[in-house]
Amino acid sequence: MTGQWWRLAAGTLLASIALFGALVFLSDRGEPPMACPPVADNPDWSVARRWNEALLDAIRRDVPAPTVHARNLFHTSAAMWDAWAAYDPDAIGYLVNDTLEADDVAGARAEAISYAAFGILESRYLLSVGAEDTITQILDLMDTLCFPVDEAPTEGSSPAAVGNRIAAAYIAHGLLDGSNEADNYLDPDYAPLNPPLVVDQPGTAMVDPNRWQPLQIEQMISQNGIPVSNGVQEFIDSHWGDVAGFALAPGAADGLPVDPGPPPYLGDPATDAAFKDGAIEVIGFSSLLDPTGAAEIDISPATVGNTPVGTYDSAGYSLNPVTGSPYEPNLVNEADFARVLAEFWADGPDSETPPGHWNTLANTVSDTLDPDLRVGGAGEPVGRLEWDVKLYFALNGAAHDAAIAAWGAKGHYDYVRPISMIRHMGGLGQSSDHDGPSYHPDGLPLVDGLVEVVTAETTAPGARHVHLAGHEGEIAVRAWAGTPDDPERETAGVDWIRAVEWVPYQKPSFVTPAFAGYISGHSTFSRAAAEVLAGITGSEYFPGGLGEWTIPAGSLEFEAGPAGDITLQWAAYADAADQAGISRLYGGIHVRADDLAGRVAGEQIGIAAWNKASTYFGG
Repeated sequence: MTGQWWRLAAGTLLASIALFGALVFLSDRGEPPMACPPVADNPDWSVARRWNEALLDAIRRDVPAPTVHARNLFHTSAAMWDAWAAYDPDAIGYLVNDTLEADDVAGARAEAISYAAFGILESRYLLSVGAEDTITQILDLMDTLCFPVDEAPTEGSSPAAVGNRIAAAYIAHGLLDGSNEADNYLDPDYAPLNPPLVVDQPGTAMVDPNRWQPLQIEQMISQNGIPVSNGVQEFIDSHWGDVAGFALAPGAADGLPVDPGPPPYLGDPATDAAFKDGAIEVIGFSSLLDPTGAAEIDISPATVGNTPVGTYDSAGYSLNPVTGSPYEPNLVNEADFARVLAEFWADGPDSETPPGHWNTLANTVSDTLDPDLRVGGAGEPVGRLEWDVKLYFALNGAAHDAAIAAWGAKGHYDYVRPISMIRHMGGLGQSSDHDGPSYHPDGLPLVDGLVEVVTAETTAPGARHVHLAGHEGEIAVRAWAGTPDDPERETAGVDWIRAVEWVPYQKPSFVTPAFAGYISGHSTFSRAAAEVLAGITGSEYFPGGLGEWTIPAGSLEFEAGPAGDITLQWAAYADAADQAGISRLYGGIHVRADDLAGRVAGEQIGIAAWNKASTYFGG
């Protein structure tokens, strides 16, 4: 199979059907125009918010691709900013810097923004999965806003022409920005060093245990349920470090615009212990995924959050930093909390990928603050449209840079994922007892109750490894037991399993993303977004010092649960970002090094993006 596996998810037939359906729909728009309908749904939304929501819906329908969707979010947001700024005497456009006048500035901005956003979304999602629904939605939105699409002027100073010129500029820019959009974003120069890991078979063979290993899955299905391939993963966007960014420092000719430094390596005298500790830590997280008899823990900001960047030293908050009152306890089943984290943060609650997920969170924050919207937390309140175009411009500039920086590191370091680490080391043996059974210097360290050697004694009737009889001498780990037969009604729980059969807490059709681990995209996206939210609101804390999101009972997808509603809570935007990062360890997707380096990079990226965006706001 050629080309990156997810890019060909729909196949030529599906793309052709989507294109045909969209074109048929367009051809049917020739009937006499109806009277412009009023905006009935969400009448308080700005025109920028409407286009942001339409883009998020397009992302949810499409195959998850954080890099590409982050780029589309940024280009659309920057185009909307350029259209807004064209009618402001002080603001500066990003790619297109027009200065125009209009008798009805609000109307001109709405029209220019709509044509700019429509043009980009039509171009970027015409051949996507779900294209017919996406094209229908954006055409309906143009109808709702009373902007015809049968004519597309680019000459002159009409708002429609301004918007169309802006869209054309971003479409042209996208063909020259290093993403290789013209060739479906493919990187023809990457080839994995390691042969595939066949997930359904025990163990793995690796040429280099420090390098990424593609997975071979019988039927791959994306996290939002789209069949994408029958075969072997291919590294998604290994070239993305060369894509033109927003506020990233120029001159990174090696495709590594932000260098986090190397991760720990197996066999390296200085970092071998950290490599092994990272794998053990992930096994430890996996051992917490049994809700039966799990401990009850407090997940309120009183105990969770307030963590220095680049550490796991969570101090919590003795008092709400905004109100000065103590936080109420939020007691939950620890395993339900762990499973909720792994699923909630995976691609967002509606599969809008991490960049889109932070747009959803940002919109919720904006709705809470409205109408007291003060850019940077100071000055007079601004209208919702001004707030939204500035928020999206900065937020999605940060997301775009986070994708470039994270995937630049992924492509450069080509780092291994936990499933390969654990299966490889577990297959070699144990590295703790030189004189003990199954010793190998590159094996898994032994940890009582978590990582043990299977022996005749431990497989005796009634002993803890009895079900592993016949595998004496192998390494067993206490971890999530894998997908249950009936995930809607059953939980797998935790048990002693062979290390060579370990799997992350994910669907068996997905298992692990198709790109290297270091650094974590979730951590980088999330911390970058958190910094922008702190910048635009003028506070590092959620409104009132408390952000919340409730995951209903019984809504998990990987297996049954949670038993009751789980309400995630955060005091600061950074606390939510840190939770997104740690969730990937609960899910078995990343190790500590991936997460913490991503947080550090994300902080740097988010601050730079906010600072740069601010320079366009007032000239």
